[in-house]
Amino acid sequence: MFDHIAFSTPYQTLELSTSVQLTIKRLDLIHPQISGNKFFKLKYNLLAAQQQGFTQVLTFGGAFSNHIAATAYAAQQFGFQSLGIIRGEELHSQPLNPSLQTAQDFGMQLHFVSRAEYRLRHETAYLQQLQQRYPQAFIIPEGGSNALALQGTQEILSEHDRENYDVICCAVGTGGTIAGLIESSTDQQHVLGFSALKGDFLQKDIQQWTDKKNWSLTDRYCCGGYAKTHPELLQFMQQFEQQYAIPLEQVYTAKMMLGLFDLIQENHFPANTRILAIHTGGLQGRLK
Repeated sequence: MFDHIAFSTPYQTLELSTSVQLTIKRLDLIHPQISGNKFFKLKYNLLAAQQQGFTQVLTFGGAFSNHIAATAYAAQQFGFQSLGIIRGEELHSQPLNPSLQTAQDFGMQLHFVSRAEYRLRHETAYLQQLQQRYPQAFIIPEGGSNALALQGTQEILSEHDRENYDVICCAVGTGGTIAGLIESSTDQQHVLGFSALKGDFLQKDIQQWTDKKNWSLTDRYCCGGYAKTHPELLQFMQQFEQQYAIPLEQVYTAKMMLGLFDLIQENHFPANTRILAIHTGGLQGRLK
């Protein structure tokens, strides 16, 4: 499927009252269901699962996971059964939010587990138990971030991007996308990540994928943590979409754009800096 999708990613340059140039690379438009960074993260994972003869795909995610929704669709297209281990056993008795409903509509079996069990998702013993329980399942980590994902996310930046921009920005959840951007960027470029989670633990997660030093990460605009928000963010989303006709979602892309606009207003970037912001999709989970 991935090899047969021909796309040309649109770019949109915003009109700003500053010398800084801000362009958005609209990965949200490359595919109606596997949009944004998930297209690149899943590409080599699902090709590997297919080549190795698996019939199921198993992965992990929170209630608002873009990865869960995208994996459900992609697995269906490949002919896999999909299984989602979802954080929060209390969600079993609650109506599904748009992201989980999308995943279920595409055939994913949702297994809601306690937060204590979910914390085991990286533990070798727990993964071995799941593999024994689902021997036909190819296991993809939370957010899709692994070596195969990195192989895909390195393809996000084109030669044009490496030659024409000084700063590359993206939202960060598990670190696989920013790591790929860092690896494929030039040493003269700076990659700036806007964390959707509170805390500095993501620094270590990203460092396991790259030895390069031309990057930084901020959680200043995480709005309290993963899937959390506040009135300022929602107001910014509304104003941004009205002015630029670019849809955002409150978990990742709106936080990145809020942070970028704030840093530009603070004169964080030198005059004439050329910024490329990566729109990582996930619009199925946006607030209506």
